Amino acid sequence: MLSDASRMAKSCRFWFIDAKLGKFTLGEPTKSHHMTGMVYRTFNSLWHHLRYLPLFSALSISRGRSFDRRSRALGSLAATFLVHFPILRRRFDKDVLTAFPDMTRKERTELGRNMGHKMGRTLFEIYHCAQFQALQNRHTVSGPGLETLERAHAEGKGAIIVSGHFGQWEAIRAVLKSKGMETGAVYRKQKNRHYERRLFAGIEQGGKPILETGQAGTRGLVRHIRKGGFVAILLDEKHADGVRMPFLGHDALTSLAAAQMALKYDIPMVPAYGTRVGDGSTFTVDFEAEIPHTDALTMTQQFNDSLSARVLANPDQWYWMLQRWHNA
Repeated sequence: MLSDASRMAKSCRFWFIDAKLGKFTLGEPTKSHHMTGMVYRTFNSLWHHLRYLPLFSALSISRGRSFDRRSRALGSLAATFLVHFPILRRRFDKDVLTAFPDMTRKERTELGRNMGHKMGRTLFEIYHCAQFQALQNRHTVSGPGLETLERAHAEGKGAIIVSGHFGQWEAIRAVLKSKGMETGAVYRKQKNRHYERRLFAGIEQGGKPILETGQAGTRGLVRHIRKGGFVAILLDEKHADGVRMPFLGHDALTSLAAAQMALKYDIPMVPAYGTRVGDGSTFTVDFEAEIPHTDALTMTQQFNDSLSARVLANPDQWYWMLQRWHNA
């Protein structure tokens, strides 16, 4: 319904009916078309408010509690929504069954509840990233990739850290920032302005610059890494112009941009993951070995394989709502 209204409103900005000729002609919008656009904008604004209300309420009610209690509260809310809201449940089930066709409904329900709880906590931690960044004692850091990044930083070279919507990906940038290697991020703008405001502010606290997807963001990214900057990219989102490559055993549209830039500017591309452990408030942050420079397809497939292994080992830590295999 909303997308139909959006298309109608956009159409009315450019076309009007010539009653005498009985046909569509290009021209200025009529008064009625301006009214249609105004109604759409009002409806869209109300819809944004309504969608943000549950999250706003959860964040407001839990004020005054400790950081961990508030995090767990949002996790419980997210788990409840995912398991009991039919639209979310169908979307979740579709991707899970693609990867695990033999998983029973009971097993999917348990997986959905656990994933929802962890992702709710992740969202809270991103919204309150300044506080999260201060909790360095909760991170156990390992892996040869960290030494690679430290060497690149010392030499004044840029680097690309690749990860996915797995565990708490902001733990990676928190560790790097604490070690004097502030890392920017590539970010997809949110349609809901309330989510956008809170989410952008949180991500920016984790490290700058924050580069929006698109041509302008790409130009900024290139300038940043050429000056010796670090940037983190989540490579597990579907890209309409991506290449079909296996992920968890099925073709998925995957961007080659990270590998292409690593090759072009001769900088390391390091997979890294922040995995929740224990009660979910502590993390192991693992910087895997740098992906060897070969060609963009081979390098990107190595990342897909790396993330696939993480997901298979801890399926409740990956965000199964990305429609990863849609249209592939």
